Amino acid sequence: MDLTKIESPQFLKKMSISELESLSEDIRRFLIEQLSTSGGHIGPNLGVVELTVALHKVFDSPKDKFLWDVGHQAYVHKILTGRACEFDSLRKYKGLCGFPKRNESEHDVWETGHSSTSLSGAMGMAAARDIKGTDDFVIPIIGDGALTGGMALEALNHIGHEKKDMIVILNDNEMSIAPNVGALHSALGRMRTAGKYNWVKDELEVLLKKIPAVGGKLASTAERIKDSLKYLVVSGMFFEELGFTYLGPIDGHNYQELIDNLKYAKKTEGPVLIHVITKKGKGYKPAELDTIGTWHGTGPYKIETGDFLKPVGGPPAWSSVISETVRKLAREDERIVAITPAMPVGSKLEDFAKEFPDRMFDVGIAEQHAVTMAAGLATQEMKPFLAIYSTFLQRGYDQVVHDVCRQNLNVFFGIDRSGLVGEDGETHQGVFDIAFLRHLPNMVLMMPKDENEGQHMVNTALKYNEGPIALRFPRGNGLGVKMDDELKEIPIGSWEVLHEGTDAVILTFGTTVGMSLEAAALLKKENVNVKVVNARFIKPLDEAMLHDLFKSGVPFVTVEEAVLQGGFGSAVVEFASDHGYINRVVRMGIPDRFIEHGSVKELLNEIDLTKEKIVENVKSLTTRRKQKRA
Repeated sequence: MDLTKIESPQFLKKMSISELESLSEDIRRFLIEQLSTSGGHIGPNLGVVELTVALHKVFDSPKDKFLWDVGHQAYVHKILTGRACEFDSLRKYKGLCGFPKRNESEHDVWETGHSSTSLSGAMGMAAARDIKGTDDFVIPIIGDGALTGGMALEALNHIGHEKKDMIVILNDNEMSIAPNVGALHSALGRMRTAGKYNWVKDELEVLLKKIPAVGGKLASTAERIKDSLKYLVVSGMFFEELGFTYLGPIDGHNYQELIDNLKYAKKTEGPVLIHVITKKGKGYKPAELDTIGTWHGTGPYKIETGDFLKPVGGPPAWSSVISETVRKLAREDERIVAITPAMPVGSKLEDFAKEFPDRMFDVGIAEQHAVTMAAGLATQEMKPFLAIYSTFLQRGYDQVVHDVCRQNLNVFFGIDRSGLVGEDGETHQGVFDIAFLRHLPNMVLMMPKDENEGQHMVNTALKYNEGPIALRFPRGNGLGVKMDDELKEIPIGSWEVLHEGTDAVILTFGTTVGMSLEAAALLKKENVNVKVVNARFIKPLDEAMLHDLFKSGVPFVTVEEAVLQGGFGSAVVEFASDHGYINRVVRMGIPDRFIEHGSVKELLNEIDLTKEKIVENVKSLTTRRKQKRA
């Protein structure tokens, strides 16, 4: 079947089981071919082909609302809703988004990118439906990994309490981005082998009703038999205790089972949970054999072998530089422990876990718990290193404020993927952390210009004993600079001058140091000499250097790959205001809007965060200064 001709999912209504199975093969072939060139979330999508087709066959989107938790598995949904013809642009600048996107299609009713939000969103939609008196179905699809998130459990509890009509699909593939952890995951494992409880219960009810009641005794015991059956057939029955009708576990690749259960759920009052067992990566052997999450999301690859098309050699990944430095220091200091919220692979902590299994904690998709656990460790004079993506640290913000900073505890935050991350788009851009951390009392915030300075900052952080300290570092690889053999401590709050000049000052740090130095070189050719400062400590500022610079009367340009409002440039302007300086300051950074997907270079060009724009701003400032003097 030519999938690019699909305009809506209505064609599925008339298809037979054999035709649906043939369609599944076409979809998998399409995904494997397309993602081999573009990259993307291949494992999750190959695993939900039959489930997605069955949902669109039984229900009527967009009247019936599908909420894809996290959104990693929405490619099949996009194909069935008329977007296969756009897959050449997947995750590319101005192209098809890798996640559900409301302005992309009426079938995308819930935007995601972070885990464990679908159930709360579904509860809101179901409440709105009941207030308005409409008859649509609300169907959140959540994975077993996302279900371990505290927000999902809060929503389950509320949905069950309110008895809302809702059909929750639990997509259980036994592996999210990383192998799942926790008691709930173990309970799901027991359920997988339990068989179909609900069908047995219904058959028993029919049988009991056929037996003439002798007095009231048999009738009164019938309900007790039915209720106790769930404990005999299914271990725990966690979901039934929360108020859900539990269906499953069922084979998520068997169309007859899927369709039968979905139709049964449509007729059932109150909240229903259908427990679907799927195989992540199904239909592509390299992805099927993956046990650690390598094929969750990938770059381009060779279809025949599954080999990733990555450049051989080159600089180390930033995540590796940071984690390996932590591991090196952990050999000397038994107080150092590592924590990750379900990202041991992305944070490159596998080797740390192998060497120090008792000092490595993967807490699952539980960022709030991760932050407060780190605080608890710090109260006992341990040295916790929390490896967390910038975009996910947002989810633990209250805990950073209340449990870490307020108690002034020695927690080391390794903030990965800081700055623009590119193809994953607006849900993953790590551009807000400076603004939400800079104003917190006791917090130290820093970012290195290269990986050598990065390893020294790790050492600085783990030697620091005055409270919380955070190290921002970007996605991708370092610059390939020479690495010092001996680790050093960098004085807290100290900046360094990288290029001398007297006409203007560029204050910058991290990923924008390179473009600032290139801008300075271009300006020098036009006889404009600028001082470039590596403002590696975003908090505290190097106030001694700032006083000297402001007193010289020169104009400033601040450059940061982070939001302008509340960012580093704002801190410089606040300093100037507090001390009565009137030097001109132009701030460059991320504007007040969400930045969509595309390559980092394309996104930087879009928002004018380039060396050319730095040159333009400096020339404008220095020209105005010369005119004022004249």
